[in-house]
Amino acid sequence: MGTSQAPRWQHAVVTGGAGFVGSHLCSALLAAGSAVTCVDDFSTGRPENISELIGRPGFTLVEANVSRPFTVDRDPDLVLHLASPASPADYLRLPVHTLEAGSLGTRNALELAHRSGARFLLASTSEVYGDPQEHPQNERYWGHVNPVGPRSVYDEAKRFGEALTVAHASDRGTDACIVRLFNTYGPRMRGYDGRAVPTFIRQALAGAALTVTGDGLQTRSLCYVEDTVAGILAAADHGMRGPVNIGNPAELTMLELARWIVELTGSPSDISFIERPTDDPTVRCPDITLARDKLQWEPRVTAEDGLRRTIAWFRAHTDS
Repeated sequence: MGTSQAPRWQHAVVTGGAGFVGSHLCSALLAAGSAVTCVDDFSTGRPENISELIGRPGFTLVEANVSRPFTVDRDPDLVLHLASPASPADYLRLPVHTLEAGSLGTRNALELAHRSGARFLLASTSEVYGDPQEHPQNERYWGHVNPVGPRSVYDEAKRFGEALTVAHASDRGTDACIVRLFNTYGPRMRGYDGRAVPTFIRQALAGAALTVTGDGLQTRSLCYVEDTVAGILAAADHGMRGPVNIGNPAELTMLELARWIVELTGSPSDISFIERPTDDPTVRCPDITLARDKLQWEPRVTAEDGLRRTIAWFRAHTDS
């Protein structure tokens, strides 16, 4: 954006702004000229993710748990609600915290947006589709979720957050949107967060065996974080309600991913197979027709390019 143009958003609040995706969103908004307030309790977000933003004009950090009422210095015109543990290692460790972030946290973020007359965007997840019986998944599919399984604390928190967002928009007129994020990867992921890409890269760089769950034939569709952020902001700018899928429809098996990372890292690592987690989805692939048609958005970074960038970041951050 040129310096002569006014930013699309004057002041954006990003809950979970010190997290993986949230920190990239904060950076993108600042680069576009918006003032940004990052709200995070650092239960899973990391100070180093936003260290380069501290002290920059227009950036404010509020350390707070969004499940409890919180305040910001001035009214925003955009509220992006990403606060939630998002990796299996985190939401299994913090089950109640996860459910509260999706319920009470969503309510508090919605109330902030409503009071301020701001646009609200909920970052939901492809996990609302559960272990899908429809493939690829489009926004009309209701999902196949175990409401009391180990993953339910995350799945149901996001499903409730979606219901609350729709109710707020219908009952109170809040300008609200829902995006469903599919598997996202890139710099600033944590090596031990339990997700496949950082786990495999960490293991490959250490020369350890890559631990593939089950037979490795389960699929995921990986979207580079730069593309995910562009999709989120496109949905915020459009004015649509959603839900809308934001993800990369290029599907691959976990065994293919592991072998690819071994090749790209030049690692001597072998591949070993471990038990597959309960309720682990068999397939995951977004139908992004709606995002293409309404938002003119689709991912641009290829899996090879994105993985090379991510591997380079992990090489430079061996303590991650």
